[in-house]
Amino acid sequence: MPETPPFPLTLDGSSVLHQMFRFDWSAWRRLEPPGRARALSEATVLLGPMEKGSGGERPNQSALFAQLGHKGDLMLIHFRDSMEELAAVQRDLARTEFGGFLQPTHSYVSIVELGLYESSVKTYPVLLEQGLEPYSDEWEKRIQETIERQATAMSSRLFPAMPQTKYVCFYPMDKRRGEQVNWYSEPMRDRARMMQEHGLIGRRFAGTVKQIISGSIGLDDWEWGVDLFSENPGVFKRLIYEMRFDQASALYGLFGGFYVGVRLPVAELGGWLAIEEAK
Repeated sequence: MPETPPFPLTLDGSSVLHQMFRFDWSAWRRLEPPGRARALSEATVLLGPMEKGSGGERPNQSALFAQLGHKGDLMLIHFRDSMEELAAVQRDLARTEFGGFLQPTHSYVSIVELGLYESSVKTYPVLLEQGLEPYSDEWEKRIQETIERQATAMSSRLFPAMPQTKYVCFYPMDKRRGEQVNWYSEPMRDRARMMQEHGLIGRRFAGTVKQIISGSIGLDDWEWGVDLFSENPGVFKRLIYEMRFDQASALYGLFGGFYVGVRLPVAELGGWLAIEEAK
């Protein structure tokens, strides 16, 4: 029998853009009050509808966060249907007067992704037993049917609404490809088993953390982006700490920088930007 493909099937959903900025407070202070009011009003008109989203099965929302630490002051997260829409969001913000005070410190481009390890392990052997050649027209047709069936069932996870929690933690990650251990050389069944064990930890926190995984292979510097949303920032530490002990993370996980923010509703942006006038 031919060998099954080494990669799992995946489902793609919303296109995602993270934008991290340092705010130019010195320039903001130099702007006269009418100018600050004008810039704030323009930003509110732009960001308010983005925060609300389009509603329906694909909310296409954005969220603004006050970022903690030296990595920046503000973080914006956008979910959209396409990369073109993300490009428009980035452009529209940059050409506002408010955007002139935003100095980019980091960004991340990805697509909401659901890995179908379990389905792949079941589907590939069945197709081989039926005499289908991997990558043949009939093979690809059957694979596409599986993907479409799964995508319909998981639509709400593929095109998520922005979780309405107070805190967010974002970080990128890779699977290790070193001389001693290499995730991509492990058999699919072993990878599927490790990812199932990895997922069990996350499911224990389902009531306190909303997790959105996005794929970024070929799109950005890391392979995945992870967003954790919660009302309790301490949960981020406990969840990630416990996950470090499962095999998928302990042997194969590489983590990038962590970005933590506090939700900043657009209606409260004026308060965040407020400057006491000299008496």
